[in-house]
Amino acid sequence: MAEFLALEPEAFGLDISDFSLKFIKLKRKKRDFELASFGEFPLKEGIVEKGEIKNMEALVKSIKKGLSKVQGEKIRTSYVVCSLPEEKSFLQVIQMPKLNPEDLKKAVYYEAENYIPLALNEVYLDSQIIPPVYNHLDHTDVLVVALPRKIVDSYVELLKKAKLQPLALEIESLAVSRALIENEVTLSPVIIIDLGAVRTNFIIYSGYSLRFTSSISVSCSDFIGRVAQEMKVDISKAEKLIRKYGLSSKAVQGKKISKILLPVLADFIKQIKKYLDYYHSHAMHEHLPPDKRKTEKLLLCGRGACLKGLSKLLSDELSLPVKEGNPWINISPLMTKNPPLPLQESLKYTTALGLALRGIRKNNL
Repeated sequence: MAEFLALEPEAFGLDISDFSLKFIKLKRKKRDFELASFGEFPLKEGIVEKGEIKNMEALVKSIKKGLSKVQGEKIRTSYVVCSLPEEKSFLQVIQMPKLNPEDLKKAVYYEAENYIPLALNEVYLDSQIIPPVYNHLDHTDVLVVALPRKIVDSYVELLKKAKLQPLALEIESLAVSRALIENEVTLSPVIIIDLGAVRTNFIIYSGYSLRFTSSISVSCSDFIGRVAQEMKVDISKAEKLIRKYGLSSKAVQGKKISKILLPVLADFIKQIKKYLDYYHSHAMHEHLPPDKRKTEKLLLCGRGACLKGLSKLLSDELSLPVKEGNPWINISPLMTKNPPLPLQESLKYTTALGLALRGIRKNNL
């Protein structure tokens, strides 16, 4: 069927960050999916800052250029599922009485005012019901997500100027969870650390839903900048040294890098512990089996996830199993074992893969 006749058009995923664009297009293969198109393209400094679009025309040109240069198949659909900046969002799980869908939607809108630090007429509000994993409920748990209207409107304008049709817009943590959480359900809470180039997202997923997100003020740029400064090399050289030696090498250079990064890593771990403690002291309405309420594991994704020795360091400090996530787990069993991109490449595409997965599913959810 031609795309313009399709009632449920397929869309590609577009992950926009401060310094790069990432494109992913999946295609159907029997009951599973496979990679059709992918590409990462740098953005010049100042085009996007902390998730805010500062130079609309330059970003439009970059998107058009990126679309024309993706690897694999040419992206012919104009439909897109695009990321929205995590640091601009507000997320909360709230408890509501059992109501019919129409009344519940109205009640959630007014209840959300108690949790969102902006006037409701200044935000777009979305919500979804969270089914319990364990036991029936005498109430309804609802995940509420809100973003400032000016941010969302700017992304919609961007896509229209790029001649694209937004099938959906969603915050990064939703896309990351869709990519990494097998079948999108866990019996115990799972932490996800999305270690990006300029920011890191701390995510907790439990049962059928996100439960908590926050930003950690340590990123790959901090690691690279620290090594560049202390070893008196340029940024490019510092990044190569970190990739080669990481934290676990017995080589002289590796030991030197580990020592240099120790203060940054100590701050990184401190922030993870702070958010984990906060979550455990405030967690409620998760409705998990009694023996499954302890955090199960920590998954790493993003550009910095493959830093040698990071998994072991975090595991030792947090007393948790830590491993790199697998962003192909909900796409195809075959790709889980033999991914079409190397792990380091795959992990930096985690958000884009989660967006693309939503873009190809029949119900687009």
